[in-house]
Amino acid sequence: MDGQIKVAVIYYSATGTTYQMAQSACEAAGEAGAEVRLRKVRELAPDEAIRSNSGWQAHRLETQDVMEAEPDDLAWADVVLMGAPTRYGMIAAQLKQFIDTTGPLWSRGALANKVYSGFTSTATAHGGQEATLLSLYTVFYHWGGIVVTPGYTDPSQFVAGNPYGASHTSNNGEIPPDHVALAATALTAKRAVQIGAALKRGLAG
Repeated sequence: MDGQIKVAVIYYSATGTTYQMAQSACEAAGEAGAEVRLRKVRELAPDEAIRSNSGWQAHRLETQDVMEAEPDDLAWADVVLMGAPTRYGMIAAQLKQFIDTTGPLWSRGALANKVYSGFTSTATAHGGQEATLLSLYTVFYHWGGIVVTPGYTDPSQFVAGNPYGASHTSNNGEIPPDHVALAATALTAKRAVQIGAALKRGLAG
């Protein structure tokens, strides 16, 4: 059994907020010794909607070389971090559509006994951040996964204030993730790698 932890960071981002958080997660996981895959999920919005928003269009061009997520990325990973903006207190449809393709993996137990966590962003203060993360974790429970959150395991979390996962208020994409949000994302990733490594060692033993 390969001892290096494999981490898949799978995200959806329209104007770049959750993309920046995904990058922070990847950097932290790599610093913690993991092999990391960054994957975006497929865009579902029509081209005319994307072109109508300059930030959305610019971000699509910026990330055109980021590979799209496939179910195999979940099978490959020991640790999975998922991120998406909220939509009415739930994850964006683009990430949900990807999740809905995982039935064959789930049915054979290939998604169980992995570590999972999440991150999100909203346009307004609060705006469903905790509800979005908790609804995402319901998926992980169905898969038989082990959910790892940042909790209040670091003093920075008393500033960030969300024990369920990393989150940020973007004011409709106008405010990029600050050091507080990025630190919370990094902490989430590092804890997921730490617990994932311990779990992998335990299962191997």
